[in-house]
Amino acid sequence: MDLVFRDAEVVDGTGGASYRADVAIDGGRIAAIVKEGAAAGCQRPTARRVVDAEGLVLSPGFIDMHAHSDLALLRDPDHSAKAAQGVTLEVLGQDGLSYAPVDDRTLAEVRQAITGWNGSGDDIDFDWRTVGEYLDRLDRGIAVNAAYLIPQGTVRMYAVGWDDRPATESELDHMRRLVAEGMEQGAVGMSSGLTYTPGMYAKDAELTELCRVVAGYGGYYCPHHRSYGAGALEAYGEMVRLTREAGCALHLAHATMNFGVNEGRAPELLALLDEALDAGADISLDTYPYTPGCTTLVAVLPSWASEGGPEAVLARLRDDGTAERIRHHLEVLGSDGCHGVPMDWDTIEISGVSEGSLMDWVGRRVDGWATARRLLLEDRLGTTILQHVGHEENVRTIMRHRVHTGGSDGILQGLKPHPRAYGTFPQYLGRYVRDLGVLTLEDCVAHLTSRPAARLGLTDRGLVREGHRADLVLFDPRTVGAGATYTSPRTLPTGIPHVLINGEFVMEDGSRTDVLAGRSVRRAR
Repeated sequence: MDLVFRDAEVVDGTGGASYRADVAIDGGRIAAIVKEGAAAGCQRPTARRVVDAEGLVLSPGFIDMHAHSDLALLRDPDHSAKAAQGVTLEVLGQDGLSYAPVDDRTLAEVRQAITGWNGSGDDIDFDWRTVGEYLDRLDRGIAVNAAYLIPQGTVRMYAVGWDDRPATESELDHMRRLVAEGMEQGAVGMSSGLTYTPGMYAKDAELTELCRVVAGYGGYYCPHHRSYGAGALEAYGEMVRLTREAGCALHLAHATMNFGVNEGRAPELLALLDEALDAGADISLDTYPYTPGCTTLVAVLPSWASEGGPEAVLARLRDDGTAERIRHHLEVLGSDGCHGVPMDWDTIEISGVSEGSLMDWVGRRVDGWATARRLLLEDRLGTTILQHVGHEENVRTIMRHRVHTGGSDGILQGLKPHPRAYGTFPQYLGRYVRDLGVLTLEDCVAHLTSRPAARLGLTDRGLVREGHRADLVLFDPRTVGAGATYTSPRTLPTGIPHVLINGEFVMEDGSRTDVLAGRSVRRAR
């Protein structure tokens, strides 16, 4: 054998009780599992390398169901932000906005629109236009594996533009073709950002038609739905009804209940989902184990202010009369970009800027519309924010649910990113399993491994099982924890000495190796 983990406590991803075993790796796959006390005559495996795993837990690699590493994987081969957490697979193309499929115009527009998520991309060679070409680019070698969702907002940008209107029949046909081509090229589903323009301009009928295409290829729909604040339950219900009509599996992105209007209302959300599940709906969800959210500052504006694209937004912000209308929507009416809740500026903390002269703003709270307007203009919409609007009780309640999975929603851009980017998975294992007992270790590992693997349709990942790919994590349950905090958000976790992808060490003795074992994970044909 290539490698044996000796005397590991195996938490295999099924949710069943852990067991002590030797686990042998050969040719990038799990070749043998010999449990303690195996029948006489069953020899312990030997290998060219033996790792003493006494006192450590061996589990499947963690799957980040909501990642924003679309460019980070290309610009940063190290990518310890995820590798050090034990993440062996990320799902990209989230919230309806990413970089394929595009033409030259759409690429330029989407790069500007999500500079706050991924940077301007000036350091990236955008040598792709289709989903397949982007996945081929990932296959040159990346830190961790990656799957891709077709971004519905980008598709609408490509076929319709930035107009707030229904698509024509020919435009809808164009979008159907783009989605079908992306699925054929290996995407696992489609995402939407229904509080982000231009994706939010799509009505339910349009989204249903695109979901029918996704369903035809066995994929799933992953919406950031129309509100996580006022009307959140109605927004969740809309997605359930829409996907049931389309016959499409549904995965709810960062399924939170935020803002004061939703404090303590997580049980209502779960009751809504349980009713649909019991009626035969195919639903899953992901969350991160923190209360604040993270997005771009421009995202909180009312949708009408973003019609026409980024340059049109900047022009409206420069005009005093239009800027006053935006303020009124934000502070009095409740912007649809801010989930229908009137803006409380005290909840907004600047986490990153694109313009170097504005760095002093990072870590500060926004003191009103005048400051927000100035930042948007001077930073050309590149400002990222933390929004302190969540509720701990809701977070704990939702993570216990039977279809819950883990997703970091990790935005790696900015001087002071949300600590979830570097800490989500050890935060689950350390704080919510060991310290608080919200989940058992076996149940939590299933949430982070086999459940997401099943949603992605992966038949050889997500479990410690003979024949499965050796995407594995070895961690110390006594010390595992998130090092990242709100003051030091780029601190790596503790208690995770080894991470393997396809049988190769990407983390070894707590340090990142130079191995680029990650590749694209494409929808099974």
